[in-house]
Parts: sequence; C-alpha cells; structure tokens
Amino acid sequence: MTVSHEIKSQLAKLLATEDLVVEHKKVETACFNVHTRVLTLPMWECASGRVYDMLVGHEVGHALYTPDRNWLKEIKIPPQFVNVVEDARIEKLMKRRYAGISKTFYRGYSELADEDFFQVADEDISKMNLADKANLYFKIGNFVEVPFEDDEKELCQKIADTETFDDVLKVSKELYEFCKRQEEMKTKVDDLQMQGGQEGGNDISEVPQQQSEGMEESDDSQPTEQETDPWESEEPGESDSYGGTNNDEPEVSTMNNLEEAIKQLASMDGFENVYVELPKLEMNKFVVDNSEIHGRFAEWDEWMDRNELVKDEVFYHIDNEFVKFKRSAQKEVNYLVKEFECKKAADSYARATTARTGVLDCSKLHTYKYNEDLFKKVTTLADGKNHGLIFVLDWSGSMGTVLQDTLKQLFNLMWFCKKVNIPFEVYAFTNEYPKIVTNEDGKPEVKGYAYKKREGLIAVNEWFSMMNIFTSKTKMKDLEQQMKNFFRLAWSFTHWANIPIPTGLSLSGTPLNEAFISLHQLIPHFKKENKVQKVQCVVLSDGEAGGMKYHKEVQRRWEAEPFLGIGALGCNSFLRNRKTGNTYSFDCDWWEMTEIFIRDIRDSFPEVNFIGIRLLESRDANSFIRRSCGWNSVKTEKTIKTWKKERAFALYDSGYHTYFALSANSLANDSEFDVDEGATKAKIKSAFAKSLKNKKMNKKVLGEFIELIA
Repeated sequence: MTVSHEIKSQLAKLLATEDLVVEHKKVETACFNVHTRVLTLPMWECASGRVYDMLVGHEVGHALYTPDRNWLKEIKIPPQFVNVVEDARIEKLMKRRYAGISKTFYRGYSELADEDFFQVADEDISKMNLADKANLYFKIGNFVEVPFEDDEKELCQKIADTETFDDVLKVSKELYEFCKRQEEMKTKVDDLQMQGGQEGGNDISEVPQQQSEGMEESDDSQPTEQETDPWESEEPGESDSYGGTNNDEPEVSTMNNLEEAIKQLASMDGFENVYVELPKLEMNKFVVDNSEIHGRFAEWDEWMDRNELVKDEVFYHIDNEFVKFKRSAQKEVNYLVKEFECKKAADSYARATTARTGVLDCSKLHTYKYNEDLFKKVTTLADGKNHGLIFVLDWSGSMGTVLQDTLKQLFNLMWFCKKVNIPFEVYAFTNEYPKIVTNEDGKPEVKGYAYKKREGLIAVNEWFSMMNIFTSKTKMKDLEQQMKNFFRLAWSFTHWANIPIPTGLSLSGTPLNEAFISLHQLIPHFKKENKVQKVQCVVLSDGEAGGMKYHKEVQRRWEAEPFLGIGALGCNSFLRNRKTGNTYSFDCDWWEMTEIFIRDIRDSFPEVNFIGIRLLESRDANSFIRRSCGWNSVKTEKTIKTWKKERAFALYDSGYHTYFALSANSLANDSEFDVDEGATKAKIKSAFAKSLKNKKMNKKVLGEFIELIA
C-alpha cells in the first residue's frame, strides 16, 4: 500500500497544534530540531497505516514534550534508559491530550507485538532486566505477559507517575542503577557456578540464597564511584573485583530490537524528498520605482534630437488613436462606476441595521388603535472596508501582438479606480530590466539577487524585476502622460513601428511565478502605505510561466567544500510555508506550478481576492480549456461551447478566486458601432451584430469583476 506522506505530515501538524514543520526524508530514524521546529520522519513505506499513525503520534509526543536539553551532562547513564522512561511519559501525555490516540497506539503496538518487533517470542521475559520489562510493559503490555518482582513493581510505578522531564531523569537514574545491580548479581551467580564446577565441592543449591542476600545488601548500599560511571570508561578491558571486565553494562535489548526493526520499515530507495521555502525579497532590489521607469522615456527626446525629428509628427497617428480610445472608453468606465456604486449600495443596505429612537412619529399617531410601533426609526449603515487594487501585467515577448489592447483594458480599470477613489499600483514583471547600481567606488555593479541565497530556497532570477509603471499617487495630468507613453510603446510592439525601445523596457520571458513570490512583500507594503483592508490583485497574462528551481548544496568529489548550486523542482518537491503551516506538493506538470504559488499566497493573505485575466488566442483555447478543466469531462465540453459562442468564460477552481479567459482577437475589435460611409445593408447588419456581441461579452466580464471588488 502506498503511503501518502503529506497526509501523515498533516496528521503530525494537527497533533502538534503549533508551528511545526514536518519533513519525510530518506532517514532511518526520526528526529526533531527544537530550534527550527522541524520534525523529520522516515518514509516508512513498509509500515501499515496503523503502525505509521502510531509512529507519527509517538514522534509528535517527543516534539511536544521532550525539551531541548543536553541532559547527558547532568547524569551519566546510557541514553536507552532515559528513552524507556521518556517514551512512557510522552505517550501518556499524548493520550491525556488526545483521547482518540489511545486507540491508535493500541492498534499500532498490537501489530508490532504480532510481528515480534521486540524479538521476545523465544525469550523468557521473567529473566530480563527491569528496563526491558518496563519497555515491554508500557508498549505491548496489553499483548504479552510481563511478570514483575515486588521491588520491580515499585520502580515501574515510578515510571508510570513521571510528569516532567526532571522526573524522567531522576527515575531513569534509579532504573539504571537497579539494572546495574541486577547485572552484578547475575555476574556473581555465574562466577559462583563456575567456581563450583571447577572445585567440584560446592553445593550449587546454595547459590540462590547467596544471590538473594547479595541483592538485599546491594539495595541498601550506595554504589561506588567506579560502579556509577563505568559507562564513561575509556578502558573497557579494566578488570573489576570479580575478575571480569567493565563491559558488562546493562542493556535494553528490547529497545535495540525495536529500533532495528523500525529501521527496516524505512525506505532508503528512490528520490529524496526536497522541501523548499520562498525567499523574502528585498523590495529595493526588485521593485523599479515609477519615476525611474518614466525617466527612461527621455531617451526618445534624445533620439529625436539626434535625428532631427519632431515629436508631434512622430507620434501624431498614435496619439490620435489614444485620444479616440479615451473618448470611446468613457462609456465603459461610467458603466463600471455605475455598477460599482449599485453593488456597493446594495451591500451596505444588506448590512444595515434599523433601531427605534424612542421618539414618537407623529405621522403614525392616527394608527395607535392597531399599530404598536409608533416610534421613529434610524437606519445605521455598516462601515465598509477600504479597497485597493494591485495590477500585475505580463511584460513577456508573446504579449507583443496584444499588448496595446491589453493596456486598453487596463486603462479602463485605472480610470475607474480614479473615479471612485480606489488606490492602485500597476506592476509589470520582467527579466530584462538592467539592475546596475553605482558602488562606493563609483563603479557600476549588478544589484544581484534580491535575497540572501541559501540551501532550500526557491531560486528567483537575479534579473527579475517588478516595474511600477503606474500608481494612483501620480497626479491625473502626469498619469495621462505616462499612459500615453506606454500606449506609444505598446503600439511600437504591436505594429513593429520604427521607434527605439527605452532601456529596460524590452519584452522578456514570463516570470509569472516570481511575480507571485514578490507579492508576499508587495501586498503588505501596499496595505500599510494606503491604509486599506481589502485588496484585489488582478493578473493580466497570455501564457504559462516556466518551471522553477531551488538552491541546493552540491558536493563534488574533487572539492573539499560544497558549493551552492541549482536543482529543478519535481514530483518529489514540496513548498512549505512556516507562516500558514501549509505544505504544497509540486507533483504536477510544469504549467501547473503557478497554481501552487497562487494557493500559497491565497492562504497567506485570505483577505485578498486574486483575479486572473487570461488572453487567449483561438489556436490555444482548446488546449488551455482541457488543461484547466480536464482533458475529457462534461465541464470541458460545456466550457468549449461557451468559448465558441461568447469568446470568453470564467473558471472558479484554477487557483484564482476567478479566472477570466478573454479572446485576444476580440480585444482588438472596437465595440463601437462604426461603419464606413456608403456601406451596404449587409455590412451594416454585420457590424451592428458584432458590436452587440462585443458589448455583451465586455459587460458580462466587467460585471463579474465589479461583483468581486464591490
């Protein structure tokens, strides 16, 4: 049976009820790092579900109750004796904390007893030392008979009564000394039997009496220094008073047998699980300031001066298109504002409360015979939350043909935000912006990574940047000029115009995943700076991101020290978030990795709505729908039909709260009813139908969008 390690990890975290990180790795034994709060569990592939749950519960008990303490400096006894007592204590505390786990321990140990993990099937338990007996009693005492002598019962009860780790150390020392005396008496008996056999005159029947007397004396006497510290002896061959060696230390054989048997359950084959975390990016190293971005457009002035060109002539046609678009866009913007105000008012009314004032309403006095409610009422509207929007724009090469039309949609939303006083920031993600700074010596150097690299962190490209191309903090007049500049730039991409691209503003790859990682810093900064409670994050893109990598230490045979290399994330990789306590598996195709990063940031910021707007080419629509909805399903066929009819659809289970898919070609079509002079009736009819269809599509999508943010 295949064991889901992540299910067992969740079990461990639920039991721990704290900030606990669980890792399943190719190790033989479990361990817990108190400082990092990481519980490392073996991959017990050969264990049944019952045994696995029992082992997880046991290790969580250690994580919760065994302190980070170097007790070896406090008492000089073999660790196994402490383990016997501590195991009994932590399992008792776990049963006390979680009543249901008693059954888990019972079923798990039942299997261990049946499979003879302790190797006692052929042993006489009555002849074992007390440590072995106690270990069996507290673990599988329900399934095997463990006989105790009277003096053993007393110490066994002390083990059962331990509550603190100090109690454990005290009782463990008593247990060790008791077993030490048992071992010494056994050695005495063996020596006497040997002497009796050599001399041939001793009566062996007298030995038990001598043994008993010797044990009584031993119980009352204090052990010598040599007797209390033989475990630390560096000369195991040193003779003792009985002619033997100091090797005869008491052991807990049942503990050794159990540990070895459990090791056999752990799988050491296959790939090692990889656990990674997100780096915390420094904003000054990956955010390009708005003023710096727009300062780049001064390069156009220099270019035109060198070539003796006139700006008004170069951009005449483009600027006319911008003015024309702005005029036509006002209808959609006003529609957005109207819808927003209606939704907002409806929401406020739904949350309104009405109360009586205690003042008579004179207009109702004439109804006193049949109406008891004669008092004036007051309606209190609930305070709404302050809203803010973050737009994330894809600045990749594939966006070139649709970038201008995408900016049109973005501008509509920006104008809407300005009209209703919603603060916003617009970022464009890229791997092309030059991250060159001047050092203390006045020489240029690359900023480098936006975080301190270390093993186990997801690798974010050192050239990754979030360009702050627009912000609501800009005055309206300046903002319009900035929008016009980007409209010109997008036009040059779309129409292959002979206009130079300002430094750093070339289209790049698709670091969409890196953009979501950066939002972990951008969102809190935006909320704090604008004092908003509710944030909408809108991502506009036309494609999937590439696969991600992580930093890993690599040791080469010919080098003394390891170096920090790069590894690819795969099916054996897991993203863990210490803030939320969640772990996400990368057991997916490369194009599905983005959904994992979206799920992670949604869990990190539950107050934020994440809205995706995907621009689809007709040739890519079917494959995108099948990847998102399933290759063959009723939902897939229904979505394809919606796409063919409306050239748009919405997904609600793709990572985003809502994922809108829009036809890239439809964006380019003017929704205004516009026909050439002298057009035939057929052309007029076709243009009118097309206009209605586009308006219908836009209003449907925009209506859902407003529903989310109102």
